[in-house]
This record gives sequence, structure tokens and C-alpha cells, in this order.
Amino acid sequence: MRAIVQRVSRAEVRCAGRVAGKIARGFLVLLGVAADDSEADAEFLCDRILKMRVFADNAGKMNLAIDAVAGAMLVVSQFTLLADTSAGRRPSFIGAAPPDKARRLYEYFISLARRGDVTVETGEFGASMEVELVNDGPVTIILDSRARG
Repeated sequence: MRAIVQRVSRAEVRCAGRVAGKIARGFLVLLGVAADDSEADAEFLCDRILKMRVFADNAGKMNLAIDAVAGAMLVVSQFTLLADTSAGRRPSFIGAAPPDKARRLYEYFISLARRGDVTVETGEFGASMEVELVNDGPVTIILDSRARG
């Protein structure tokens, strides 16, 4: 499972012209589910994201997690994070999970995030979406559940 986590001052996702999810300060999480992912991958990434200390403390140091700043999370499904570009010019998405499995793990990730002390908004799984954000910092972090250390 891969995630692109962006610290934002605001973000929103639109589907067919309507706002599906919108947050102020917090994280925009683009989430890609791989074919061999499991609940353990979702648990690992969600825990890592909820505890990631990238918000400024009183000294201006990145030292606080999202719950400490009353932040929110906007989670958007993004199968293209599993693109394989090693051959040719057209990316292959064979490593991405099939839609049923990807939806189940995407929704599981969201349920885990909602257990944390943060508001969670979402995009619409499988829909064509427009994402608008203001990256604060900029801070952008790439996480992969296979890179457990």
C-alpha cells in the first residue's frame, strides 16, 4: 500500500462538479492499494500517518502529530500510485489491486483513521475526481507499507 501524504492548510475533492470532501488544516492522503496488500498494510500506514510528527510546535519545530493540532484528513483513492513505468512509455497498473479488493482496503483504512482523534473526509472510490490543495511547507511524504523499518 502506498500513500502520498501532504500537509495542507486546506484541501478539497470534487466529483462531477460537487464537493465530496473538504478539510482545513491537516493531511491530504492519496492512497494506492496493491494487489498483494492486506489489512496489516492499511493498519501500518494509518498508524504511521496518524502519529507522524510534521506539524510545528511552539518553537516552530516539526514535532506535533495531526491530533495535537486538531487537524483533519482527506483520503482519496489513487490506483496510479502503483504504476510500473519500467518498460515503455505507457504505465502498467497490473500491480494495483482489483477494484473490489482496493475498495475494501480503502474503506478499512478510512475506518481506522476515523478511530483516531481526527475528522476524516473522503473522495469517491473509483470516480473521476478533481483534487485542489494548498500544500503547507511544502511538506510531502511518500510512504509504502513494504518499507517497514
